[in-house]
Amino acid sequence: MKELLLGLRLLLGSGRGSRVRFMLMVVGSGVGVCCLAVVLAIPGILAAQDSRKAAREPDCSNGRGSCLSTAGDGLALTRLDPYGSEPLTRIFVAQTGAAPITPPPGLPELPGPGEVFVSPRLHELLNRDPGLSQLLPGNEVGLISAQGLAQPDELYAYVGARPEELKGGGHLSEFGWKYARFPTVEPSTLDILRFTLAGVVLLPLAVFLSVCARLSAASRMRRLAALRLLGLSTKGTQRVNAAETVAAALLGAVLGLGAYWVVNQLVARMGLPGFKWYPADGALPGTALLVCLVGCPALAWFVGRAGAKKAAANPLAVRRSAVEKPPRLWGLLPLVPGLGIVIGYCVAGATGNVPTDTSFSAILMPLAVVLVGTGLVLSLPILSRALARTVARVTSSLSLGLAMRRNEVEPGGALRVATGLVLLVYAASLTQGVLIELNQVSKNTSPVQLYTMALDDVPENKELALAKVPGVRSHAIQAQSWTEPSSEVLTSISAVIATCGQLRRMASLVENCVDGRPARLMVQGHTYDEASKPGNRFPFHLRNSEGERRVVNVEVPRQTIKYHDDTAAQMVSSGAVLIPPSLFPAGFRPEDRATLKLLSSAAPETVRSVLEGIAGVDPTIEVETDGVDAAALQQITVIKTLLAVGMILGLIIGVAAYLVAATDRAVERRPQVTALALLGARPRTLRAVQVAQVVLPLAVGLVLAVVTGKMAESSYLVTGGGAAFWDGAGLPLLLASALGVVVVAALGALPLIGRRIDPELIRRD
Repeated sequence: MKELLLGLRLLLGSGRGSRVRFMLMVVGSGVGVCCLAVVLAIPGILAAQDSRKAAREPDCSNGRGSCLSTAGDGLALTRLDPYGSEPLTRIFVAQTGAAPITPPPGLPELPGPGEVFVSPRLHELLNRDPGLSQLLPGNEVGLISAQGLAQPDELYAYVGARPEELKGGGHLSEFGWKYARFPTVEPSTLDILRFTLAGVVLLPLAVFLSVCARLSAASRMRRLAALRLLGLSTKGTQRVNAAETVAAALLGAVLGLGAYWVVNQLVARMGLPGFKWYPADGALPGTALLVCLVGCPALAWFVGRAGAKKAAANPLAVRRSAVEKPPRLWGLLPLVPGLGIVIGYCVAGATGNVPTDTSFSAILMPLAVVLVGTGLVLSLPILSRALARTVARVTSSLSLGLAMRRNEVEPGGALRVATGLVLLVYAASLTQGVLIELNQVSKNTSPVQLYTMALDDVPENKELALAKVPGVRSHAIQAQSWTEPSSEVLTSISAVIATCGQLRRMASLVENCVDGRPARLMVQGHTYDEASKPGNRFPFHLRNSEGERRVVNVEVPRQTIKYHDDTAAQMVSSGAVLIPPSLFPAGFRPEDRATLKLLSSAAPETVRSVLEGIAGVDPTIEVETDGVDAAALQQITVIKTLLAVGMILGLIIGVAAYLVAATDRAVERRPQVTALALLGARPRTLRAVQVAQVVLPLAVGLVLAVVTGKMAESSYLVTGGGAAFWDGAGLPLLLASALGVVVVAALGALPLIGRRIDPELIRRD
């Protein structure tokens, strides 16, 4: 305990410079803890949103297939539709029993027939987009309060209906379920987010806190060495140094938590692109507070003890004239196997031999990422020293020669100055890989949009109305037929029921189509359906609106039609049979999982208009939008926003770590700079020396980070199973960012050489 008190007394009584250094350590720790609190708050925000989603879930709606309940005093029907890139959720409810149903959170009562409760943002959109009211039939009677919404901008509505209007609904007895049907972020995706944020934020944060805990390390080590020579024990010397770092980290943690509270209140009210939350959701849990208030001082304690180990064990090794030991080559060991794994996956992707064993890759790929990242940090001093020795030997420039000789004898400065930014650039490449993989799902990339509805939910009169919805190009019925159960082999065939005119409006290529004549559709480049052989007969079971049933046998024709549409995966399979509607009796349509398909342009305005038109015909129809998953699109938006927040935090931390380390290194070198000035070196030469000293190691590290980062990103994409392996689009941005960092570092090094010469700095030498 007395060593800790001695450390605090030395801090308070060692002059203004020490107090300024202590305040800088506090501010630096505060910035780091604030960034750490942001990262730790994200899981709590997502959990709070999912908790409110679960509390409002109907206990037995059509969306939960495992629910087999036939009891309940009401009916519930859930519909989720895309509104642009956002999901619009509608809950249709109807009271069937005498006992009243407790309303979900956020509602004073359940809406009756013709009544609608909407979220505040949906209320605003209804005023701007009158067509949206077709999705919400009825009069608005109130707003859903915050208790019933996952986040302030959510599009959510409860629509009252009569029981006969909800034929596909499930029995409702209460609201509330064990989990959210559509979580804000899926658990598997959340694991990827945690791993990415750990690389983008937490690794640079650990480097930054370590840098802040070791400000003025050289002068402090000489002071500790003096205490050791005066008789203080080894452990006591380490405790003296740890006292200052722990005090700074503890005050910084309190300052950082206060800064996070302010940031949470402001940003929660303004919101981020695609992601908003209530300020109460951002409150840190007890474990996060414990990590900030205990974990950061504990890290500072270990850093302080480790920093004083050299001075405590060998006090003479930290004297001014002592020469630093050159870095050992073992620092390259993690980089070699890591790059070996990464290069192996890149070669596999380039040659088309993509590994199929994802379980093995799931272990090997994170291991390679960690090994390469660790190898980058440990190899910087080795590479910096080798480069400095080579350049100093061949250069004829005085300033460059002085800078390189200094880096040669002090290669550890490269590790201290450049580590944060190098790790940030490396992690940025991996982040791009995650974004590319996410963009390959739940996004319609074709120029047309396909809408699919179960034919059982669409009576014949509504089918005609849906075909006339503004924006719909054409429509067709797709059905499936199986051979009779008495057949030895049960086979099936797909059929498209449409006229040649309907087919031409749906596809970009239709050749040899004759009205009134069946034909086989041949899609070039697609596998042909073996069951579709000319002469085979398949029964189609039909039904009309009165419930009468008939069976029509269709023989697979010999005539063929060349067919190709613009949907992402082709609307029909090669070998499907085109059946003219006139082949079936009037008023009869296929049953047994037949579907109605509509086609429109993929323009967002057109898609929105078509969905509103479909709702105008029947707001309870379940529409599947091919290639567009509204819930998944929102998840991708949230993930992108959170990754962008992580990148911004990582950039702040990386730049702060560089500026703190570079400035502190320049201050420690003032005696050497003053000595060179007294020997006649001009200020311009000294500034050039300082710029070269900090920029060259940083440039080497950034180039290595870009190269290894892009390789690691490509190997991650290869193991992800997506279609894209190489990301050329993100490389210019990454190179421009690295160049900008180098320029800022060069400009930041210029003012560190002053005009005034202070002989006091070298008097003791």
